Amino acid sequence: MELAFALAIGALTASGVYLLLRARTFPVVVGLTLLSYGVNLFLFSSGRLVTGGQPIIGSTAAYSDPLPQALVLTAIVIGFAMTAFVVVLALRNLADNDDDHVDGRQSGTDSKQDSAEEVTGK
Repeated sequence: MELAFALAIGALTASGVYLLLRARTFPVVVGLTLLSYGVNLFLFSSGRLVTGGQPIIGSTAAYSDPLPQALVLTAIVIGFAMTAFVVVLALRNLADNDDDHVDGRQSGTDSKQDSAEEVTGK
């Protein structure tokens, strides 16, 4: 079970970072969401991966820690609210600029012309 959790955390984190490095708004939002899911799984796994364990110390030999479960539940709620906020910001940016690039450049500009203008100052 630990190997499956480790592979899931690694896959979510790797795909989240890959999508964060894209230059469009929607992949960045999805990348942030996947990265937060990976962090949530990591926090959840820090409370011992025990099947059928009770969260009360002393009642059984194997117990599960309830604190990471509470942290993950809180992180899910906060992550959902932040995702909704970022989607609204992305839609507003798309409506205002008619472009969804996140790197600050317009899609129709030529990078060679921009670098030549920066060097000459014109």
